[in-house]
Amino acid sequence: MLQRTITGFFFVSILLAAVYFGAYSTLFVFIIIVLLGIDEFYSLVKKSKEIKPIAFFGTFAGLVIFLLLAMAAQQTIPYTYTFFCIPVVFIFFIIELYRKKNHAFLNIAYTLLAIVYVALPFAMLYHIGFYNGNKFTDTFNYQLIIGFFLLLWANDTGAYLAGRFFGKHKLFERISPKKTWEGSIGGGLFALLWAYLISLVFDNLALNQWLIFAIITVIFGGLGDLVESMHKRNLNIKDSGKLLPGHGGVLDRFDGLFLAVPFIYTYLQLISK
Repeated sequence: MLQRTITGFFFVSILLAAVYFGAYSTLFVFIIIVLLGIDEFYSLVKKSKEIKPIAFFGTFAGLVIFLLLAMAAQQTIPYTYTFFCIPVVFIFFIIELYRKKNHAFLNIAYTLLAIVYVALPFAMLYHIGFYNGNKFTDTFNYQLIIGFFLLLWANDTGAYLAGRFFGKHKLFERISPKKTWEGSIGGGLFALLWAYLISLVFDNLALNQWLIFAIITVIFGGLGDLVESMHKRNLNIKDSGKLLPGHGGVLDRFDGLFLAVPFIYTYLQLISK
C-alpha cells in the first residue's frame, strides 16, 4: 500500500505539473506515455503465439501520428498536414507482405489497434488543452486537461470506497468480478461533486458543462476500465506491465482515459462555436 501511495504521488505530481506549465511540457510527457503505452500494448499481444504485431514501425508510426495531430492542434502546422497520417497507416499492409508471418491481417489489425487505442486518445486530449471560450484556439489552457484527470481519479476513488463499504451487486462479473453497481454509483456521485468544486476554480466551462463533462467521464471511463480488463482477461494476465510499482503498467493507469477522451472530445467539438 505504501509503495502504491508513493508511486501514485510522484506520478500525479509529474503529470499535473507538466500540464500546468504549458503546451510543450505537456507534449513531452504525452510523447513518453504514448511510446510506453504502444510498446506495452505490443508486448502484451506478443504473449499470444498467433499474433506478431509490427512493433517497431507501429511504435514509430504512433509517434508520427500523435505529433502530426498535436502540432496541428497547436496550429504550428496546417491542418492539411494531418493527411500524412493516411499513408502512414496503410504502409503496414505493404510491410506485412515482406514479413512472411502467419495471420497477416491479424498482425496488421493489432498493430493499428495500438495506435488507435493509445496515440489517438492522447492526441485528442492534447487538443482539448487548446479549448478556450467555447472554441478551439491556438492558446494552451491547462484547465480542461487537469479537470479531466481530477474527475477521472475522483470517479476511481469514489468507486473504490463505495464498492468496498457498500458493494453487493456485481456490475460486470464476467469481466471484472470485484466491480459493483454501488461502487459505480458512488464513483459517479463523487465525480459530480468534484465537477461542482472544479467549476468554482476553473472558468473554462460553465457549471452545467462541467457536470456533463463529469457524466461522460464517469460512464465511458468506467467502460474503458472494463475494456482493459477484458483485454487482460483474454490474455490471462493481471497487470499490463510493471512500470509503475503498485499500479501496474501504463495501460492499467490510463485505461479509463482511452475510452473517455474520444467522447469528451466529441462533446467539446459539438458545443464549440
